[in-house]
Amino acid sequence: MIELHPDYIVDEDLNRRAVILPYSEWENIIEEMEELDDIRAYDEAKTKANETIPFEQAVKEIESGMVK
Repeated sequence: MIELHPDYIVDEDLNRRAVILPYSEWENIIEEMEELDDIRAYDEAKTKANETIPFEQAVKEIESGMVK
C-alpha cells in the first residue's frame, strides 16, 4: 500500500476541491496504475479465444503501431 501525505485545497465553505501530493507519491500512484492496466490487459487477453499468430506477424504489427 502506498503511504500518502495529501494536502487539500478547500473552498470558502471548507469543501475539499483539490489534492496536492508530493511528486514522488504521485509517481508511485502512476506506476501502480500502469501495473494495474497491464494486469487488466493480461486478464482480458486470457479470456479471449486462444488465437495465435506467427511471431514475424506479431513483430510487424508492433512495429507498424497496430499493437501498443
